[in-house]
Amino acid sequence: MRITAVLQKIGEFSKKYANLPESYVKRSMEQVHWKTPRGKPQYLPRTVERKKYRFTTNRPWTGQFRQQNMPGTIRKKVFVEPIANWSFFRGDRVELLVGKDKGKQGIVSQVFQERNWVIVGGLNCHLRKVADEKDYPGVMIKSESPLLVTGQVRLVDPSDLQGTDIEWRYTEDGEKVRVSTRTGRIIPIPKSDDETHDYKTKSVYIERPKDTPAGVVQEITFKPSLQTFEMEIMKDMGIYEDRIPTKTYWY
Repeated sequence: MRITAVLQKIGEFSKKYANLPESYVKRSMEQVHWKTPRGKPQYLPRTVERKKYRFTTNRPWTGQFRQQNMPGTIRKKVFVEPIANWSFFRGDRVELLVGKDKGKQGIVSQVFQERNWVIVGGLNCHLRKVADEKDYPGVMIKSESPLLVTGQVRLVDPSDLQGTDIEWRYTEDGEKVRVSTRTGRIIPIPKSDDETHDYKTKSVYIERPKDTPAGVVQEITFKPSLQTFEMEIMKDMGIYEDRIPTKTYWY
């Protein structure tokens, strides 16, 4: 199977849980080094920006991700095996195929589609030391390490709770489903896959008075002008300055 360099596009399922607008994710992630002034005919539209990122467990809209991808940072090149049909979702029960927890089963708590990773709650853990300073020995924290979906985990058939390979098939109604190749049973996508930071499911979310309507989120209300903050406030309040400042000379 062909191996390609790490994806430069954020995976659909890995950013679903954050429930953030696409424009915000793109703006938080981009690193523009230089671009020509826009709206002036004497300049051709040229932009110099970073196009290759190294994806980790830190989400692309966080400060930790930007710090890991600072200009001049040299990191080992990563290759990711392309997956045509993503088959692992938050809430799935999976079986570990490698490591000290081999054979154990757990629930997928996080998905990192850019690296073909999933985090299984309570399994494949490691210890790391934080806050290690001169006068303080630090604290050991237990964290789950990511697992590759291409060979380190496999789905569990809910009919007999045994690990199995799966295929994507279509039902008579045209619905695309995951089917166990061992038993032929359908493995449904968990309802927790619809959960986000804002709600458990879209159907039970109640809109609040302070919520921003969906139509306003995409609306750009800021209009740039060649005015200072003080000048804009004076204009909005109807305050006009007609005094002419005295000339100042420097020798």
